[in-house]
Amino acid sequence: MVEQIQQTTPRALMQEMGLTDAVIERRKQIVGFESADLACIIALREFVTEHADEYMSSFFAHLANFEEARPLVANRSTLEKARQLKREHLVAMVQGEYGARYVEQRLELGALYARVGLDTRVFLGAFAHLLKQISGGVMRRFERSPAEAHDNLMSLNKVAFFDLGLITDLLVFERERTIRQQQEAIRELSTPVLQIRERLLLLPIIGVIDTHRARLITDGLLRAIRANRAKVVVMDVTGVATIDSRVANHLMQTVTAARLMGALVIVTGLSSEVAQSLVALGIELTKFNTVGDLQGGLDEAERILGYRVVPVPSNAGSPAQPVG
Repeated sequence: MVEQIQQTTPRALMQEMGLTDAVIERRKQIVGFESADLACIIALREFVTEHADEYMSSFFAHLANFEEARPLVANRSTLEKARQLKREHLVAMVQGEYGARYVEQRLELGALYARVGLDTRVFLGAFAHLLKQISGGVMRRFERSPAEAHDNLMSLNKVAFFDLGLITDLLVFERERTIRQQQEAIRELSTPVLQIRERLLLLPIIGVIDTHRARLITDGLLRAIRANRAKVVVMDVTGVATIDSRVANHLMQTVTAARLMGALVIVTGLSSEVAQSLVALGIELTKFNTVGDLQGGLDEAERILGYRVVPVPSNAGSPAQPVG
């Protein structure tokens, strides 16, 4: 996950998240940002820029109070990069330009938070603390014009919530991507295609098979058949407790697709429960080449491929090799 975020540029993240120019404009409309807000924000430019370091330090000091932020604040180089980007963020907030380049800058900072696994709740709390600090400073700066201070802060808050939406969306986006990658990795590990010998593959299946996993099994097997120029595949389902009609039909399609690619599939390890379920579902078992157990399936596969196992004498210097 860390490597992927590091390699993904802010521009690429914008594309992955669907942040087009039209979407950016729509997001500004959602927070109520209007052209009239620009004058109010420009009025705060000098003040916010002057105190950017102070507010940036306050933001990270607040984060340092929470264990969930330790991966960020405990790494010196990462923290310095985050502080730099946060200061740039504060200065950019009062420049009046909130297009694609501004969004890229926000995503760069958000990607850093995601990379270290910053807790979204802690980030939101620190962001609220930051806005409170800025609001207090602005009210003191414009104490003689409280109405002006209020209008200026309302306009700045619109930009702040625009930014908040971007960064929280990115944190959620990256977390969901991590979950998807982990799920895919688990599924791939749970259905490995193993090459036993030349032109012979073994596909052991363990656990529950749903429609999505059955599709992954098919895709992985067909790729392995092509890559290894396989002629026989032993599909062992000893570890499968139950199969419903959709999965059974999908496995039949897998067997047919493999046959079209020139490979024969031998199914082994059908339990009595699974066999009875298949019969009750009306699945034609005659379309499967079945053998009782895995060893028997491997023996049958070797026979089909023309292999002959030669016993090794106990006093032989080296193991005998199967000959064809």
